[in-house]
Amino acid sequence: MVFKIRGAVKDYIWGGNRLAEYGYPGDRVAEAWVLSFHRDGMAETGGRPVNEVIPRSMWGANCARFDEFPVLIKLIDAKDNLSVQVHPSDEYALAREGQYGKTEMWYVVDAQESAGLYVGFSRRTDKSRLRSLIEENRLLEALNFFPVHSGDCFFIPSGTVHAIGKGCLIAEVQQNSNLTYRVYDYGRVGADGKPRQLHIDKALEVADLSEYRPAQFPDGILAQCDYFRTWSAEGTVGYDGSFTSVLFLGNGSVDGMAAAKGDSWFIPAGRRAQVKGKALLTAVPDARGGLK
Repeated sequence: MVFKIRGAVKDYIWGGNRLAEYGYPGDRVAEAWVLSFHRDGMAETGGRPVNEVIPRSMWGANCARFDEFPVLIKLIDAKDNLSVQVHPSDEYALAREGQYGKTEMWYVVDAQESAGLYVGFSRRTDKSRLRSLIEENRLLEALNFFPVHSGDCFFIPSGTVHAIGKGCLIAEVQQNSNLTYRVYDYGRVGADGKPRQLHIDKALEVADLSEYRPAQFPDGILAQCDYFRTWSAEGTVGYDGSFTSVLFLGNGSVDGMAAAKGDSWFIPAGRRAQVKGKALLTAVPDARGGLK
């Protein structure tokens, strides 16, 4: 059995309405959590929460070393700039927040002209300079800005200061965490009319201050870490050691069942399925980085 997943929707202030093309209509839909076992946005299958339908035994043995489901996958529509932020490591987050940190990857599904992403520092900095840049509203000057196009991919380890720029539609694969330290937010206010909370002191403690260097992965792999491996392919999909997530970026099918752009499917560990169409695939490698 395979499971079609319906994502939880978030209406953050920077969101737009482009996710309607991907099955999530609304006046302001910032994110769809298309595979989520997280309490802040539980996905559904067959009208029920995924954690009530998909047991841990279907996650696969590669997930046994994790206390919780290891990944969270999103579609993100940035009508406006997202805040500049940083995520802590597991070690810091577990000690200070009682939850896991966050490493993530971005796959650019679509991008408007001149859209781009801020990822890491263009040269090494230090905490004193970083604090000054934040206080003087000059932080963006110190970050790399990458103009992007459909198909571009970025790996964002925990500690990397980053931001999604307006005009980007992103598929994000990340650790199963909702922990973010907001560093800079363009002076915006929230729904309550008050400036959105910043977490500058914590951000200074966890930020990687070195010059950012893009990660390199073997051919065919878009990104990989302890928590996920992500790639794009079609054909026979499935592994004994891990579930496989299939996020369709165009129309396709799973074992002959029609799939529309934006559909998310869960293939249990030990199950094989025929996937046709452009899709982003994610599974969990074993402790040595293998997947079979």
